[in-house]
Amino acid sequence: MTALVLASGSASRRAILEKAGVPFTIDPADIDEGAVKAKFSGSPAELALELARQKALAVSPRQPGKLVLGADQVLEFEGRAYDKSCDPDEARKRLIMLRGQTHALVGGLVLARDGEIVWQYESRCEMQVRAFSDAFLDRYMRDAGSILTAGVGGYAYEGLGAQLFDRVEGDFFAVLGLPLLPLLDALRQHGALEA
Repeated sequence: MTALVLASGSASRRAILEKAGVPFTIDPADIDEGAVKAKFSGSPAELALELARQKALAVSPRQPGKLVLGADQVLEFEGRAYDKSCDPDEARKRLIMLRGQTHALVGGLVLARDGEIVWQYESRCEMQVRAFSDAFLDRYMRDAGSILTAGVGGYAYEGLGAQLFDRVEGDFFAVLGLPLLPLLDALRQHGALEA
Protein backbone atom coordinates (compact mmCIF):
# COMPACT_ATOMS: atom_id res chain seq x y z
CA MET A 1 0.00 0.00 0.00
CA THR A 2 1.14 3.52 -0.80
CA ALA A 3 1.29 5.81 2.25
CA LEU A 4 -0.84 8.96 2.29
CA VAL A 5 0.35 12.26 3.75
CA LEU A 6 -2.05 15.12 4.48
CA ALA A 7 -0.31 18.43 3.69
CA SER A 8 -2.57 20.31 6.09
CA GLY A 9 -3.11 20.91 9.78
CA SER A 10 -6.89 21.19 9.27
CA ALA A 11 -8.75 19.49 12.11
CA SER A 12 -11.83 19.06 9.89
CA ARG A 13 -9.94 17.30 7.08
CA ARG A 14 -8.09 15.14 9.59
CA ALA A 15 -11.38 14.10 11.24
CA ILE A 16 -13.01 13.22 7.89
CA LEU A 17 -10.10 10.95 6.93
CA GLU A 18 -9.96 9.35 10.38
CA LYS A 19 -13.70 8.64 10.47
CA ALA A 20 -13.52 7.11 6.99
CA GLY A 21 -10.77 4.75 8.16
CA VAL A 22 -8.11 6.17 5.83
CA PRO A 23 -4.56 5.67 7.15
CA PHE A 24 -2.44 8.81 6.82
CA THR A 25 0.21 10.96 8.44
CA ILE A 26 0.32 14.74 8.66
CA ASP A 27 3.01 17.03 7.27
CA PRO A 28 1.56 20.55 6.97
CA ALA A 29 2.68 22.62 4.01
CA ASP A 30 4.31 25.90 4.87
CA ILE A 31 3.43 28.03 1.88
CA ASP A 32 2.84 31.77 1.79
CA GLU A 33 -0.86 31.72 0.88
CA GLY A 34 -0.99 35.50 0.91
CA ALA A 35 1.72 35.72 -1.75
CA VAL A 36 -0.02 33.11 -3.92
CA LYS A 37 -3.33 34.99 -3.64
CA ALA A 38 -1.71 38.37 -4.33
CA LYS A 39 -0.22 37.14 -7.63
CA PHE A 40 -3.22 35.06 -8.72
CA SER A 41 -5.61 36.42 -11.36
CA GLY A 42 -7.94 33.47 -12.02
CA SER A 43 -11.36 32.56 -10.64
CA PRO A 44 -11.98 31.63 -6.99
CA ALA A 45 -12.27 27.95 -8.03
CA GLU A 46 -8.94 28.13 -9.84
CA LEU A 47 -7.42 29.79 -6.76
CA ALA A 48 -8.58 26.94 -4.50
CA LEU A 49 -7.04 24.40 -6.88
CA GLU A 50 -3.79 26.38 -7.16
CA LEU A 51 -3.46 26.59 -3.38
CA ALA A 52 -4.05 22.82 -3.13
CA ARG A 53 -1.37 22.25 -5.80
CA GLN A 54 1.13 24.47 -4.01
CA LYS A 55 0.56 22.62 -0.72
CA ALA A 56 0.91 19.16 -2.25
CA LEU A 57 4.00 20.12 -4.23
CA ALA A 58 5.64 21.80 -1.21
CA VAL A 59 5.41 18.62 0.87
CA SER A 60 5.89 15.97 -1.83
CA PRO A 61 9.72 16.27 -2.19
CA ARG A 62 10.22 15.55 1.51
CA GLN A 63 7.89 12.52 1.39
CA PRO A 64 9.44 10.33 -1.35
CA GLY A 65 7.21 7.58 -2.77
CA LYS A 66 4.18 8.72 -0.79
CA LEU A 67 0.95 10.29 -2.00
CA VAL A 68 0.64 13.82 -0.66
CA LEU A 69 -2.81 15.38 -0.41
CA GLY A 70 -3.12 19.14 -0.77
CA ALA A 71 -6.53 20.71 -0.17
CA ASP A 72 -7.97 24.19 -0.03
CA GLN A 73 -11.33 25.91 -0.03
CA VAL A 74 -12.39 29.43 -0.98
CA LEU A 75 -15.68 31.21 -0.38
CA GLU A 76 -16.96 32.78 -3.61
CA PHE A 77 -19.53 35.56 -3.43
CA GLU A 78 -20.45 37.78 -6.36
CA GLY A 79 -17.36 36.58 -8.25
CA ARG A 80 -14.93 37.48 -5.48
CA ALA A 81 -12.86 35.12 -3.33
CA TYR A 82 -13.01 35.46 0.46
CA ASP A 83 -10.56 34.11 3.00
CA LYS A 84 -11.07 33.14 6.63
CA SER A 85 -12.10 36.06 8.81
CA CYS A 86 -9.27 37.57 10.87
CA ASP A 87 -11.42 38.12 13.96
CA PRO A 88 -15.05 37.86 15.19
CA ASP A 89 -15.86 41.41 14.01
CA GLU A 90 -14.90 40.53 10.45
CA ALA A 91 -16.85 37.26 10.73
CA ARG A 92 -19.95 39.17 11.83
CA LYS A 93 -19.66 41.52 8.83
CA ARG A 94 -19.23 38.50 6.54
CA LEU A 95 -22.33 36.80 7.92
CA ILE A 96 -24.36 40.01 7.53
CA MET A 97 -23.12 40.30 3.93
CA LEU A 98 -24.19 36.71 3.21
CA ARG A 99 -27.56 36.93 5.01
CA GLY A 100 -30.37 36.07 2.58
CA GLN A 101 -27.85 35.48 -0.22
CA THR A 102 -26.32 32.52 -2.02
CA HIS A 103 -22.58 31.97 -2.05
CA ALA A 104 -20.40 29.07 -3.12
CA LEU A 105 -17.72 27.08 -1.38
CA VAL A 106 -15.23 26.08 -4.06
CA GLY A 107 -12.55 23.56 -3.28
CA GLY A 108 -9.50 21.99 -4.78
CA LEU A 109 -7.89 18.64 -4.01
CA VAL A 110 -4.54 17.53 -5.40
CA LEU A 111 -2.54 14.32 -4.99
CA ALA A 112 1.18 14.51 -5.73
CA ARG A 113 3.85 11.84 -5.69
CA ASP A 114 7.58 12.55 -5.95
CA GLY A 115 6.99 16.15 -6.98
CA GLU A 116 4.46 15.33 -9.73
CA ILE A 117 0.71 15.92 -9.64
CA VAL A 118 -1.06 12.60 -10.24
CA TRP A 119 -4.70 13.65 -9.61
CA GLN A 120 -6.73 16.77 -9.00
CA TYR A 121 -10.38 17.55 -8.32
CA GLU A 122 -12.54 20.66 -8.05
CA SER A 123 -15.72 20.88 -5.97
CA ARG A 124 -18.48 23.46 -5.77
CA CYS A 125 -21.30 23.76 -3.23
CA GLU A 126 -24.04 26.37 -3.43
CA MET A 127 -24.97 27.69 0.02
CA GLN A 128 -28.23 29.63 0.53
CA VAL A 129 -28.00 31.58 3.79
CA ARG A 130 -31.38 32.24 5.39
CA ALA A 131 -32.55 35.73 6.30
CA PHE A 132 -31.76 35.24 9.99
CA SER A 133 -32.69 37.84 12.60
CA ASP A 134 -30.26 40.14 14.39
CA ALA A 135 -31.19 38.34 17.63
CA PHE A 136 -30.17 35.01 16.09
CA LEU A 137 -26.91 36.54 14.85
CA ASP A 138 -26.13 37.87 18.33
CA ARG A 139 -26.69 34.42 19.85
CA TYR A 140 -24.71 32.73 17.08
CA MET A 141 -21.78 35.10 17.57
CA ARG A 142 -21.82 34.40 21.30
CA ASP A 143 -22.02 30.59 20.93
CA ALA A 144 -19.85 29.97 17.85
CA GLY A 145 -16.46 30.67 19.44
CA SER A 146 -13.49 29.62 17.31
CA ILE A 147 -15.81 28.54 14.48
CA LEU A 148 -15.96 32.19 13.44
CA THR A 149 -12.35 32.28 12.26
CA ALA A 150 -11.66 28.57 11.59
CA GLY A 151 -13.36 28.39 8.19
CA VAL A 152 -13.91 30.69 5.24
CA GLY A 153 -17.60 31.24 5.97
CA GLY A 154 -17.52 31.76 9.72
CA TYR A 155 -19.56 28.63 10.26
CA ALA A 156 -19.11 24.94 10.94
CA TYR A 157 -21.83 23.40 8.77
CA GLU A 158 -21.57 20.07 10.57
CA GLY A 159 -22.67 21.73 13.82
CA LEU A 160 -24.10 25.05 14.93
CA GLY A 161 -23.51 26.62 11.52
CA ALA A 162 -26.22 24.44 9.94
CA GLN A 163 -28.75 26.83 11.49
CA LEU A 164 -27.58 29.58 9.11
CA PHE A 165 -28.90 27.89 5.97
CA ASP A 166 -32.13 27.46 4.04
CA ARG A 167 -30.64 25.24 1.34
CA VAL A 168 -27.34 23.66 0.40
CA GLU A 169 -26.58 22.04 -2.95
CA GLY A 170 -23.49 19.87 -3.06
CA ASP A 171 -21.55 17.16 -1.31
CA PHE A 172 -21.68 17.33 2.50
CA PHE A 173 -17.99 16.47 2.76
CA ALA A 174 -17.10 19.12 0.16
CA VAL A 175 -18.81 21.72 2.36
CA LEU A 176 -16.48 20.60 5.15
CA GLY A 177 -13.46 21.04 2.86
CA LEU A 178 -12.71 17.48 1.73
CA PRO A 179 -14.90 15.87 -1.00
CA LEU A 180 -14.53 12.35 0.35
CA LEU A 181 -15.99 10.00 -2.28
CA PRO A 182 -13.91 11.26 -5.24
CA LEU A 183 -10.86 11.24 -2.98
CA LEU A 184 -11.47 7.65 -1.85
CA ASP A 185 -11.75 6.57 -5.48
CA ALA A 186 -8.46 8.32 -6.32
CA LEU A 187 -6.75 6.73 -3.32
CA ARG A 188 -7.86 3.28 -4.50
CA GLN A 189 -6.61 4.02 -8.02
CA HIS A 190 -3.21 5.12 -6.70
CA GLY A 191 -2.71 2.24 -4.27
CA ALA A 192 -3.33 4.01 -0.96
CA LEU A 193 -6.52 2.04 -0.25
CA GLU A 194 -7.64 -1.46 -1.16
CA ALA A 195 -9.70 -1.63 -4.34
